[in-house]
Amino acid sequence: MLRFEDRDVPHLIAERIADEIGCRPHQVLAVAALLDDAATVPFIARYRKEASGGLDDCQLRLLEERLRYLRELEERRSSILASIDQQGRLTAELAGEVIAAESKQRLEDLYLPYKPKRRSKAQLAREAGLAPLAELLLGAPTHSPEAEAARYLNPDAGFADVRSVLDGARQILMERFAEDAALLGELRRHFEEHGHLKATVVSGKESEALKFQDYFDYSEALLAIPSHRALALFRGRNEGLLQLSLLLDSDLDPTRAGMRNPCESRIAQHFGVADRGRASDAWLAETVRWAWRIRISLHLETELLAALRERAEKEAIRVFGSNLHDLLLAAPAGQRPTMGLDPGLRTGVKVAVVDATGKLLASATIYPHEPRRDWDGALHVLALLAQRHRIDLISIGNGTASRETDRLVAELIRRHPEMGLRKVVVSEAGASVYSASEYASREFPELDVSLRGAVSIARRLQDPLAELVKIDPKAIGVGQYQHDVSQSRLARALDAVVEDCVNAVGVEVNTASVPLLASVSGLSTTLAANIVAHRDRHGPFRNRQELRQVPRLGEKTFEMAAGFLRVHGGDNPLDRSAVHPEAYPVVQRILADTGRSIGELIGDAKTLRALQPEKYIDGRFGLPTVGDIIRELEKPGRDPRPEFRTASFREGVETIKDLQPGMIIEGVVTNVANFGAFVDLGVHQDGLVHISAIAERFVKDPRSVVKAGDVVTVKVLEVDLARKRIALSMRLADEPHGVAEMAAAIPSGRLRQRQQKQPEPASAMASAFARLRQ
Repeated sequence: MLRFEDRDVPHLIAERIADEIGCRPHQVLAVAALLDDAATVPFIARYRKEASGGLDDCQLRLLEERLRYLRELEERRSSILASIDQQGRLTAELAGEVIAAESKQRLEDLYLPYKPKRRSKAQLAREAGLAPLAELLLGAPTHSPEAEAARYLNPDAGFADVRSVLDGARQILMERFAEDAALLGELRRHFEEHGHLKATVVSGKESEALKFQDYFDYSEALLAIPSHRALALFRGRNEGLLQLSLLLDSDLDPTRAGMRNPCESRIAQHFGVADRGRASDAWLAETVRWAWRIRISLHLETELLAALRERAEKEAIRVFGSNLHDLLLAAPAGQRPTMGLDPGLRTGVKVAVVDATGKLLASATIYPHEPRRDWDGALHVLALLAQRHRIDLISIGNGTASRETDRLVAELIRRHPEMGLRKVVVSEAGASVYSASEYASREFPELDVSLRGAVSIARRLQDPLAELVKIDPKAIGVGQYQHDVSQSRLARALDAVVEDCVNAVGVEVNTASVPLLASVSGLSTTLAANIVAHRDRHGPFRNRQELRQVPRLGEKTFEMAAGFLRVHGGDNPLDRSAVHPEAYPVVQRILADTGRSIGELIGDAKTLRALQPEKYIDGRFGLPTVGDIIRELEKPGRDPRPEFRTASFREGVETIKDLQPGMIIEGVVTNVANFGAFVDLGVHQDGLVHISAIAERFVKDPRSVVKAGDVVTVKVLEVDLARKRIALSMRLADEPHGVAEMAAAIPSGRLRQRQQKQPEPASAMASAFARLRQ
């Protein structure tokens, strides 16, 4: 047998991960070494392709996650073996099973009989000497339980009569049944495949639990429950309004009433318990029944519900991360003077003007709407600001009074065509969070909180990524039951998304904010602040090498960060590209070979495409890196984000009352969930395109068709004014279905509501027709 200490754990882990992500073990080992050396995923993906074998950031993130899990698994395996060995109970067979265990669950199953525990009834019975009786009755059922129990009376230990003795023997067997690893694995698989989650309302709380009324009498196969519905059920239980229980499908089948539970049959078969009319058979059958109902079923229910929650959280976090990724990489309007408007009624419309770099130039508050309604005065102020600062774009927040303010700006554009103004309605989710943040107060100490929101609205049109990184991702409003998942896991996942997005685009070191710099590979908030402080004190960086002068920015940090930081207009044209400083010698060889200067070579596609990358390979830089360098020289600092495009909200459609079935209208996707996409139509209420209406073909994942920030054309299917719900379709050619038909076609509870603390309703119209802001 292979001894534990003889196992090559790193290679075993590498082989397993390689199988899972579709690569070779040596790639996993190389990446693991880089991660252990504090390399970041973006750095490995971009600048260590020779070592990683070209693994992309998604594969690397999965590798990083699995590496963490499998290393924890090995630590737990070692701890369990040491614990059992210290007890003097470690056999070669048991050690082999522990070493072969491939999951934490399997390890815990094997450890269960040896896990230190408080003194149970079974332990008290063993201490009283009842273990031989339990083994006798199980192994030789021909013996009479009562007669044999009479021989084990022990009044001093609390077993003064036959009944208490037999109960003690039963406790011993029940514990043995419940701690058999092979049996637990078999029962768990059966429960997973045939289990149904049943929900009922807590008696007496029917009125309080109306928001969960679709779960008052609900059941669904455990493996069929989608993430959003599972989290709604757990929320109902956590609020004390729903009771959840796990049942087998046989328990729900009335034709099986009175028949033996299949799990009890499996326990009996595993231990050779059968009804053959022997003296102990009935007693043993009752022991099996008790073991299942009192010990095993409760243990498995707790475990499987925890596993369901784990899967639901993982999927919810995945959805959130995907939406955040799309939002952060939305098309930027670019460096254009922009006016931001934060709409309001009674408190007025807040106005902020920023220059092409996002610097605040002017601010004001206007009152074009009721109750003060100074329409002409507001137009006059906007015209003066736009003219004085040569504004190109006007960014309008999509909150309260958005359409009224949009109409105001439309009038401004009509009256002053010579200015060439363009208006865009943007999501203002998180703007108020930024306004009240510590960073905003340091950036604009003298500016009113409400006006800071207008600055954010202007800047997020210029560069969504640069502005949204200043806001906690959970405040941006693209999650799915985000408050119901592990906040530490969510934060780790979202931080990874932000890091990947920021480094995919690159950061201009001379204009970037501290939050944006802090998301660059290798940089912390402290180092980002040091970079900004150095920039403020000494002026703009002239090249990447000057970053070495920043306090506490050492060689390792420079290696991780330099390739993602850009210096436009500096000493070295390469510093505005994604070519890493460590690879500049490769560029020098190319320059020498072509006889061109760097200024002449950059952007010269004809010359660069004629190069043979193999000529410039050396011991440090292989073909993948050289190929990247040549492509980067052709288009230095290229932005992976799409071209800027805006939606044109339909004139005359300003409230939900203006929508009519059959209308074809343009909108912006604000959020994508597993069951469909939410679209902003400019009526203060997002509509829902259910997954069944998102494309002509069958779609398993809505994100394969649309993503947050996309401009889409939709057809209005039906409008429910009372509930403020809008059913939409992207199947424009022939879409006869209305909400009622959708409801009939969608399984009960497939959608969810927007409102916080709301569960998922049972029909399409009783579902999620509003955006998820949780």
